[in-house]
Amino acid sequence: MSNVLVDIQDICAGYDGNILLRDVSLKIYERDFLGIAGPNGGGKTTLVKCILGLLKPVSGCIVFPDREVKNRTGYMPQINQTDRKFPILAREVIESGLMAAKNKSKSEKKEKVRVIIKEMDIENIAEKAIGKLSGGQLQRVLLARAIVNDPKLLILDEPSSYVDKPFETHFYQLLRTINNKDTAIVLVSHDMETIRSYAKNMVWVEETLDYKTLIV
Repeated sequence: MSNVLVDIQDICAGYDGNILLRDVSLKIYERDFLGIAGPNGGGKTTLVKCILGLLKPVSGCIVFPDREVKNRTGYMPQINQTDRKFPILAREVIESGLMAAKNKSKSEKKEKVRVIIKEMDIENIAEKAIGKLSGGQLQRVLLARAIVNDPKLLILDEPSSYVDKPFETHFYQLLRTINNKDTAIVLVSHDMETIRSYAKNMVWVEETLDYKTLIV
């Protein structure tokens, strides 16, 4: 059996005393491709924030048996969480994904960024400010940042919302290739049909009568 990368144990989580997730338990394994689906507002992003350490559960715990996973987790947020007025170039956004790569030299980082820019076919926009990019172009940049450090765990929150159609097929093929290279992927979407053919395992987050919960 594959090793466990993340062990979520009976967590309850929410905001300002309002519990959105209750008694959620879930394991993410090495080379897993986990689809988390559910309606908008169902608690999917809340779960992601707990995994990333951005939100502390009210109770329960999240265990990382391999501590390196915490430092090598790539995250692609929803595009509407990105401040497009911030004065930063696409290339600089991608470079920021290597901030935790203390074992890489400047030349190695530069080469890694060059390779990922080419792989994502964004050479023509690398020196543009993110405020000048289309939604699809920005999604490519955010994905490049998330994978530039060869993460052990890659979390994508509604990644296909703004992916342009010509890139969509390549996008999912790229995720499959990344997954086959030993990266576990957690793909969050409100559209189960979109991710069903790619995910190895699925969970559903939905609202019940008095709280939102997760059904494996």
